[in-house]
Amino acid sequence: MADPLADPNLLDSTGLTGKHLLLGTVLAVQANYYRVQLEPTAQTLPATELLCTRRSRLKKIGQQVMVGDRVGVEEPDWAGQRGAIAEVLPRQTQLSRPPVANADQILLIFALADPHPDPYQLSRFLVTAETTGLEVVLCLSKADLVSEPEEQQWCDRLQQWGYEPLLISLLTQQGLGELTSQLGGHLSVVSGPSGVGKSSLINQLIPLANSRVGQVSQAGRGRHTTRHVELFGLPAGGLLADTPGFNQPALVMTPAELVHCFPEARQRLAIATCQFSDCLHREEPNCAVRGDWERYPHYLDFLAEVLAQTAQQHGMRETESTLKRKTGTQGQSRYEPKLKTKTYRRPSRRTQQQDLQQLYRETE
Repeated sequence: MADPLADPNLLDSTGLTGKHLLLGTVLAVQANYYRVQLEPTAQTLPATELLCTRRSRLKKIGQQVMVGDRVGVEEPDWAGQRGAIAEVLPRQTQLSRPPVANADQILLIFALADPHPDPYQLSRFLVTAETTGLEVVLCLSKADLVSEPEEQQWCDRLQQWGYEPLLISLLTQQGLGELTSQLGGHLSVVSGPSGVGKSSLINQLIPLANSRVGQVSQAGRGRHTTRHVELFGLPAGGLLADTPGFNQPALVMTPAELVHCFPEARQRLAIATCQFSDCLHREEPNCAVRGDWERYPHYLDFLAEVLAQTAQQHGMRETESTLKRKTGTQGQSRYEPKLKTKTYRRPSRRTQQQDLQQLYRETE
């Protein structure tokens, strides 16, 4: 078999600046090792996985390697399935929580039953997903546990929120074909609370992931055992990012950004404008957002939380400006008031010498 590194212009159309590099995607990051799925080309071996390290040059320049990164790998050891990441291609998107690069859509999963969906919690997850700027795909699992009228009721309700939910059932295979088509060709981040069937869905879509994704507990509420973000390749194309479960996603945004995370509010702002440019859409006159839409109370609650976080951060900055941090011999930290600079500042040696010279001249 021909040496895939024999061509010095290998992968010159991929965006890699270095020669002799193989293009791949980081599937998982554990400690200082990276599992990279190589992309097949006419000159290379069929696609395979390599366990890679990061070149010290990347570490020196502060280049982080994330799950989902497209990277250039050099010096592959085909027998040992090892390699070294020498370059990271520019990212199209970047998420910090979960840490995933180049994702283009969020797959948000909620269950119609066992547990029943909580509208407030669902709204919070949707708002957090909207902050990423990615397309949001809302999936309602366990459709076989509810009646058709209840299914339709939830669909009508979520359509008023601005979403077209996809109903699925692993038991009856309902909606799985449509979901597979929706995920094909995309890097999708799976999210949702515990117990809604995220791991079971991944195992259904990708049987090979069965050994890596934690099984759902028999208690019914679910036990998400994922310890780190990991990508799984779909048989029909595309990648799924399984992320650690969390029950209350954080609202990390500014008050001005919050309103744009509600499709209902965006629709109202598209046809009208508020009287004030800095309107918070609470009690301001001639507000285009304030109204009787269902999630408006959710918006007010989230706004109060975001405003409190903003005030707390502002208060911490003020505290840091008036206090100084001192570390004791045992490593413990404490804050002490800063002395007033003009009152307690020690004069410089030059100033002291000038004062002495002036005193000498006055004495003479």
